[in-house]
Amino acid sequence: MINQIYKITFLLGLFAGCTFSASAQQQADSLSFQDVMARVIQSHPSVKEAEEVLNGAKAKIELAKSAYLPTVDLNATYSRVGPVTKVTFPEFGTFQLNPYDNYNAGINVNQTIYDFGKTSKSVDVENKKREINKISIDQIKQNLSMLVTNNYYTLVYIQNAIDIKNEELLNLQNHLKTVQKKSETGSATKYEILTTQVKISTIESQKYDLEASFRTQQAVLNTLLGLPEETPHRVTTSLSTETLSAEESSVNYAIEHREEVKLAKEKTELEHLNYSVIKSANNPVINAFGSAGFKNGYTPDLNKLKGNYVVGVGVKVPLFDAKRTKNNLQISKSNLISSEFETEIAKRKITNEVVEAQSQIIAVKKKVEQFDIQLTHAMQAFDLAKVSYKTGVITNLDLLDSETAVSESRLQLLKAKLDQLVCILKLKVAAGKHIY
Repeated sequence: MINQIYKITFLLGLFAGCTFSASAQQQADSLSFQDVMARVIQSHPSVKEAEEVLNGAKAKIELAKSAYLPTVDLNATYSRVGPVTKVTFPEFGTFQLNPYDNYNAGINVNQTIYDFGKTSKSVDVENKKREINKISIDQIKQNLSMLVTNNYYTLVYIQNAIDIKNEELLNLQNHLKTVQKKSETGSATKYEILTTQVKISTIESQKYDLEASFRTQQAVLNTLLGLPEETPHRVTTSLSTETLSAEESSVNYAIEHREEVKLAKEKTELEHLNYSVIKSANNPVINAFGSAGFKNGYTPDLNKLKGNYVVGVGVKVPLFDAKRTKNNLQISKSNLISSEFETEIAKRKITNEVVEAQSQIIAVKKKVEQFDIQLTHAMQAFDLAKVSYKTGVITNLDLLDSETAVSESRLQLLKAKLDQLVCILKLKVAAGKHIY
């Protein structure tokens, strides 16, 4: 009965979190997995940077579209000319054909009438780049979610491991007091005392290593959250049956939904668009232009400002570009082939990740079952050892070994359950499902 109560209590409290022994840790805020994930995804600088790049992509689209709009400028000049042209007619005098002071002010307008698709293709390229930026944001968030997952559940394990080590130390210290009292009456040997002290030293050393690992992982967590590295935290977790059930995720599903494949396909489409833009580089451009303003220099009064205008249509046809278009097309074609290979590489990598995650889930599920049975056997053996110790059949050291076996089994079961949860989340990520 005691054995069953002990096991039930352990399983219920296994993922409820533990209180770290350090005083700073006792004052720390408790963080859930969902809290950490939400805060990291919302505030991490890599996400903010990618979102800012997306804002820049919107501006680039508008910049490409600006080729559809006219350009308007105001131009004003003054110039002093000398000598000026003069004509002399006998008996009529001398006539000045140009003024010394020349004034000219006007508004100039230029509008592209037709560029044979050059602008529209450039707009398509910028739109495609914006789609790539969106996918990149999702990819960054997915990568961050796996960093959070590994860090968070490592902290969960270390916290619980420290708690278990504290229990071991407390039990060993109680055993040491008992053995020391028995030694005074001659019912225990010096060997038992020394062996118990060695066990205490070993557990303390293990605890020191765990505390050092905890500080390291806590610094990583603070880095993800953007907090000072020494900020104390307590992480808590609970597992439900829904959390522990892995969803079926096929390789085909993963290939359709992973950001890496989407990104590679978008890059291929972008290179197709870029190729068409380069091909249109030598297309003719038809422009309309106009100017209206005021200037002097008109006869008969050369210094009087008069209104004037000019309108017209122009055609620009590139004839020779020193083979720039030809070379750029060759570069674009090479990039297009590379992007197609990138898509295939991504598909193969995803296939391996999905298969590996599925295999790990199968293996860790068996480990959970095995360590669950092992813990049951260890606690049964411990109950028998306590009875045997009271009757004098075994020594204090045998009882300690039995108790240590229970603690180690608890740690192994804890590790296996956390590994199971992490593997399930890894499978979801491998299949292209968001866990943030």
